[in-house]
Amino acid sequence: MSTNRLSECTSPYLQQHADNPVDWYPWGEEALEKARQEDKPILLSIGYSACHWCHVMAHESFEDDATAALMNQLFVNIKVDREERPDLDKVYQSAHQLLAQRPGGWPLTVFLTPDDQTPFFAGTYFPKAERHGLPPFVDILQNIANAYRQQREDIRAQNQALIRAINQLDPIATGKATALDTAPLETARQQLASGFDETYGGFGSAPKFPHPSSLEQLLRHWAATGTHDARSLYMVDFTLTRMAQGGINDQLAGGFCRYSVDDQWMIPHFEKMLYDNGPLLALYADLWQASGKPLFRETALNTAHWVMTEMQSPEGGFYASLDADSAGHEGRFYAWDRDEVRQLLSEEEYRHFSRYYGLDREANFEGRWHLHHYSDTAPLDGEMDSTPEQAAGILLQARKKLLEQRAQRVRPGRDEKVLTTWNALMIKGLARAGRLLDEPSLIASARRAVDFLRQHLWHNQHLLAAYKDGQAHLNGYLDDYANLIDALLELLQAEWDSQLLEFAISLADTLLERFEDREQGGFFFTSNDHERLIYRPKPFGDESIPSGNGIAAAALTRLGHLLGEPRYLQAAERTLHCGWEHLKQIPHAHCTLLKALDELVNPSEIIVLRGDDDALRPWIKRANRHYAPRRISFAIPTETSGLPPALSIKSATTGCTAYLCHGSHCEAPIHDYKRFDEALAGGEVSADAESQQFEGTVGSFKRFRE
Repeated sequence: MSTNRLSECTSPYLQQHADNPVDWYPWGEEALEKARQEDKPILLSIGYSACHWCHVMAHESFEDDATAALMNQLFVNIKVDREERPDLDKVYQSAHQLLAQRPGGWPLTVFLTPDDQTPFFAGTYFPKAERHGLPPFVDILQNIANAYRQQREDIRAQNQALIRAINQLDPIATGKATALDTAPLETARQQLASGFDETYGGFGSAPKFPHPSSLEQLLRHWAATGTHDARSLYMVDFTLTRMAQGGINDQLAGGFCRYSVDDQWMIPHFEKMLYDNGPLLALYADLWQASGKPLFRETALNTAHWVMTEMQSPEGGFYASLDADSAGHEGRFYAWDRDEVRQLLSEEEYRHFSRYYGLDREANFEGRWHLHHYSDTAPLDGEMDSTPEQAAGILLQARKKLLEQRAQRVRPGRDEKVLTTWNALMIKGLARAGRLLDEPSLIASARRAVDFLRQHLWHNQHLLAAYKDGQAHLNGYLDDYANLIDALLELLQAEWDSQLLEFAISLADTLLERFEDREQGGFFFTSNDHERLIYRPKPFGDESIPSGNGIAAAALTRLGHLLGEPRYLQAAERTLHCGWEHLKQIPHAHCTLLKALDELVNPSEIIVLRGDDDALRPWIKRANRHYAPRRISFAIPTETSGLPPALSIKSATTGCTAYLCHGSHCEAPIHDYKRFDEALAGGEVSADAESQQFEGTVGSFKRFRE
């Protein structure tokens, strides 16, 4: 079988297209020069390996000889993995939105002029034959080629206008010494509440995405109001409960799919992405800490187990995603026939399982059943004459049997490239969940991934973005640096290692040197030595992953206060000033940046504990007892050396010594555990009161809904 140039790439997505009859090129000088020399427009196709509609368009058009022949005749064809090249994806998604006046998506199909790579037409999925009001792809190809030949001047004028418009997308500083305040935090809470789905949880209607940054902001708002904002707590609890019990969560193996195609979180788009599961893991651990509700702990541990079992490479890095399709059909791996389940289970197991997961109802997915909670265990007790403990045990045994059977099926494809940003998100999730849930195996998994990134993707003070088949490549992006700093700060709270702090400092220094916009504030998505594109984005809003500028500002604020480093704090403040107008107008779209605003205006409580390991243990456990989102705590053993000045002066004495700081202000050292407990309790709700308040809050809103 003949192959094109994509066969030489390591990206699994590009390799999927290596045997297409399309003469695909990867993005690079060879393809761009060919387009210039032959004066052919560029057909740029951007997708990713777990994308269902990318596969559909590939099967319909890119594997079709006649369509491919037309593409090869009229265009220079470039295929891009958006997960490896988020820079290109951000540029051309923005262009699509300007050209088409609607949001883009994947696959993204863009036609570029050959001399400067400016897009003059853009769309997403195009069918082979006319369908759903969309023209056939071959008609698009011919019309675009004709337009390029016959309307050069019009295209050139449009391109000039597009370049002017696209460079005005990102915020700039107002030029005024605007005082930062917390008003956007309350506005965001109101905006999120107005979009809340009272019936099923989450925000808006189908397709329904998890939006962990929005949920985290609501949970932080509840804590910041002294736990009096019961509404915010309810929105988080109800959403995460419905998600945990829904089909978006793999009920057998754990792990969340990318989004639900319905309002009920029942039927997902079946791809599983690493970048969703890291933030959700951290969020479920946080909500368990705030509520003590067993479902949230169980969901966090199941998610972590799936990640460590199925997504962590033998070398330590985490793979990117699982495909939505298996054996040529979306969701086939996860769906069940009723008779198959009945044969696998005992009569007692089937009675419980079918009632709990809805097999006694109509099929919910293409004539089959995708598992989704339809009941709590309490109704089962009366119907099945079993205690709650017995029902839970029966359901657990039934799930184990189905999971063993499912393991025999054709598995979804796994994209085994390792992406720095996505790994950082998972490292943070595992480190946080491991610390809060007291599960050392999660912390160890996070540490293995950090060691992998340091060994394979950190070279000469430069972070690389992707790794596959022994090769690391591509300049690191803003998201890589910012999220890894953030993850290291989380891991340092779980276990101290001075080398990890040194790594975080090196990343922060490089971030300021190579990404910061020193004139307007904020950080560009690409470094100052990156390939020159038609636009250098400076994104502030949260998308499928948290905003890089938001993460950078929050992480630099925490690191700046921990180390007493003004450069980091000033860069964070400049970032917030740059994004201030956006924060005032649509703060709910900038929840990660809101976190940075909150911690700059209301500096974090920093707890540094010094002492021997045995002496440190109860103190750090006490520091982690309650949900305190503005608190960061570090247990540094006595023998630790080579600390930065701001930490080295916090010396150890006999037993354990606690240093409590708020921003740049530190209190007198505390040597007595009782005094330490009292100092922390001043800003906390007691465990019993917190639990009672939580249950009362959720119960009252449930009654309101009913």
